[in-house]
Amino acid sequence: AGGAERGLELADWYMATYPQLLGPPEAGEDGYAVYRQIMAADAYALYGRFGTAAQVAGLAEPDAGRPLMQVGWRYARGEAAARRFGHEGAILVLVDKNEDGLRRVAGEIAAGDVQTEIADLSDADQCRRVIEAAVARFGRLDVLVNNAGKDHLGKVDEGDIADFSVVIETDLYGVFYMTRFALPHLRESRGCIVNVSSVSGLGGDWNHSFYCAAKGAVTNFTRAVALDEARNGVRVNAVNPSLVYTPFTAGMQEQPDLVAKFEERIPMGRGAQPDDISGAIAFLASEDAHFITGVNLPVDGGLSASNGQPALS
Repeated sequence: AGGAERGLELADWYMATYPQLLGPPEAGEDGYAVYRQIMAADAYALYGRFGTAAQVAGLAEPDAGRPLMQVGWRYARGEAAARRFGHEGAILVLVDKNEDGLRRVAGEIAAGDVQTEIADLSDADQCRRVIEAAVARFGRLDVLVNNAGKDHLGKVDEGDIADFSVVIETDLYGVFYMTRFALPHLRESRGCIVNVSSVSGLGGDWNHSFYCAAKGAVTNFTRAVALDEARNGVRVNAVNPSLVYTPFTAGMQEQPDLVAKFEERIPMGRGAQPDDISGAIAFLASEDAHFITGVNLPVDGGLSASNGQPALS
């Protein structure tokens, strides 16, 4: 029943959005009804896994046929997520500050429709603008992926106070702004949000207090919004990676001793590749996760399973 209802919903949306898909006028009401049922079956088979329409913020990960906005496409993790959703057939809205890189990624994605928006996600007005632009173009929003982020290494009394503001404004405020402005549209589509957080939001790190503060806030924000929106049909989850081999962690990868320590602590013996993270994001955005909300999912090769003690002999 759920699949049939979803299929009819998708068919109605497509037929309203693309009237050229309708059968000839002489088919009459009976012919139209049959055509609608056939399209519903096809639509659900193609697009049912991810739902109906759009994703906003960070690396948008579209569901097949649904407009999806991803904020923060940069670095291999974000690109992998965008490519994964493009492969699934989603309509993508990619948002970032880097115009040249954004256009490059959009041009490489095998999706039928990719929209790019240049925006600073620490600015509320710019976040509102990109949401409104996506909905104006596609008519709805189904999925929002918040992937943008800033990092800072050092103790709490190291670096400028302004450095703390930069991290909080991007990693936390950006998630808040995009969520706030997307929610009215996600309620209408009964869509979902996937926040890209970190294991640094589940526990503390040495020399990482600014970042841990921001990601810890995202962790509890994810839970709180999930509670508030569950009865509105909106699911809210997060993925929490550990070390991911991307340009974002290039400085760490240039330190073989540090990488070796990570790989010793991670039970699966390595850091993550970008596709390891994009698969988890795609799952949480899909209909396969329709009864999952409020989850902060560690995608860390088993790192968080440990209590921190070394292996006992």
